[in-house]
Amino acid sequence: MSESLRALSPLDGRYADKTAALRPFLSEWALIKYRLEVEARWLITLSETDAVSHVRRFTEAEKSILRSLYADFDDCAAHRVKAIEARSKHDVKAVEYYIRERLRASSLSDVEASVHFACTSDDINNLAYAMMFRDAMRRVWQPAAQAALAQIVSLARETAAVPMLARTHGQPATPTTLGKELAVFRHRLSRQLRQIETQEYLGKFNGATGAYNAHRAAYPDVDWRELSRQFVSGLGLAFNPLTTQIEPHDYLAELAHALMRFNTILLDFCRDVWSYISLRVFRQQAAADDVGSSTMPHKVNPIDFENAEANLGLSSSLLGHLASKLPVSRLQRDLSDSSALRNYGVGIAHSALALLSVQSGLKKLAIDHDALKADLEDAWDVLAEAIQTVLRKQGYADAYEQLKSLTRGRRVTRTDLHDFIASLDLPSKEMTRLLDLRPATYLGLAEELALDAVGNQ
Repeated sequence: MSESLRALSPLDGRYADKTAALRPFLSEWALIKYRLEVEARWLITLSETDAVSHVRRFTEAEKSILRSLYADFDDCAAHRVKAIEARSKHDVKAVEYYIRERLRASSLSDVEASVHFACTSDDINNLAYAMMFRDAMRRVWQPAAQAALAQIVSLARETAAVPMLARTHGQPATPTTLGKELAVFRHRLSRQLRQIETQEYLGKFNGATGAYNAHRAAYPDVDWRELSRQFVSGLGLAFNPLTTQIEPHDYLAELAHALMRFNTILLDFCRDVWSYISLRVFRQQAAADDVGSSTMPHKVNPIDFENAEANLGLSSSLLGHLASKLPVSRLQRDLSDSSALRNYGVGIAHSALALLSVQSGLKKLAIDHDALKADLEDAWDVLAEAIQTVLRKQGYADAYEQLKSLTRGRRVTRTDLHDFIASLDLPSKEMTRLLDLRPATYLGLAEELALDAVGNQ
C-alpha cells in the first residue's frame, strides 16, 4: 500500500490493481524481458544458419538455456540487468552483458561473444516494443474492449423495443428506442475495433543505418535480407524491409490514431449515458456501502462514466502527441523517440482503464420505464413531423407552416393534435393512422435497426 501511495502516476498508484494485467507487457520489467527474448532468439537463429560459421549448432538443451533467459525471467534477473546498466550507462548493452554473464556459467560460454552479433540497439528495441504493444493490445486491451461491447450489445438487445424520446440540440425530437441508440455506438465501436484487431506490428533487423553493412562485412555471401525477414516474421511481426537505423514507427502512429478514434467514440458513449442518467432514462444500482455524495445521501453519482471520460481524454492526448512525434527522426536517427516510446504504454493503459470503468458503470444501470413513459407522454408535439409529412403526401402546400403554427413555442396536448387532425380533409385510412399515433409508437424502424445491429439472440 505504501509503495502505491508514493507512485507518481495514478496508473501505478490509485489504479494499480486495475492496471496490473498490463504490467507483464508495458513495464520496464517487460521491456527487459522482451529484449532478452530478441537477443536469445537471434543467437539461436545464428546457430541454425549454416553459412554463419562462427556460431556452432546448439543442442536442444542449450537452446532451452537461452529460452529460459526470458521464459523464467523474474525480479532477481531484472535487478541484475539494472545493476549492469548502472555501470554501463546503456540499457540495451546491459541486456547483452547480462546474457553473456549467464552464458559463461554454461556450455554456451564459447559463443558468449556472439551475443548481439551485427546488431544495433534499435534492432533489439524495435522488436521488443512491437511485441510488447502487440501482446498488451491482444491479451489485455482487446479483450476489455470486446467485453465492454458485449455489455452494450446485451443492453441494446434488451431495450431494442423500449420507446424513448430523442433529443436533438437538447430539445425533444422524433422518438426512437433506447436499444437503437445504444446499437449505434456498438456499430461505431465495432468498426474501429476491427481495424485495431488487424493492425500490423512492424519490425526491422538491418543494422546501424539499415543497410546490413556489418553483416555483409562479416559474411558477404549470406542473404541477410531474407534471414532478417524470417527472423522478424518468426517473432510474429510484419517485416519492414527498408529503414534508417530505426524502425520509423509509422505503424505505431496508425495504432495510436485507431485507438484515438475508438477512445473518441467511447467518450461520446460515456457522455450520452451520463446524460441519460441525468434524464432518468437510467437509474444506477449501487452497493449498500457505496457513498455517492459526501453530503447528499440520496445521490448515486455516475462516477464510472466520468472516470472513463477522464482516462479516455488522457489516453488520446498522449497518443496524439506520440502519433505526430514518433515518425519524425532527424536524418538516420535521433534519440528523442527512445524517451517518447517509454510512454506509449501509458496511452494504452489509460484507455484500458477507461474500458474497465465503462464495464463497471454498465453493470449498475437499470432502465426507468416510468420516466421514459412520462417523458413521451409529455411530448405530443413531436408528432408534428409525422402529421406534416402525411399532409405533404396529400398535397398540402403549407403543411409545414400549419404544424409550425400549431406547435412551436407552446405545450401541445393529445387533444390539440386530434382536433387539428379531425379538421383536415384526409382519406379515412390516413386519418385513422394519424389519430392512432402516439409518441410511444412513432418509432419508425428503430427496433428493427437495433436488432439488425446486435442480433436477436
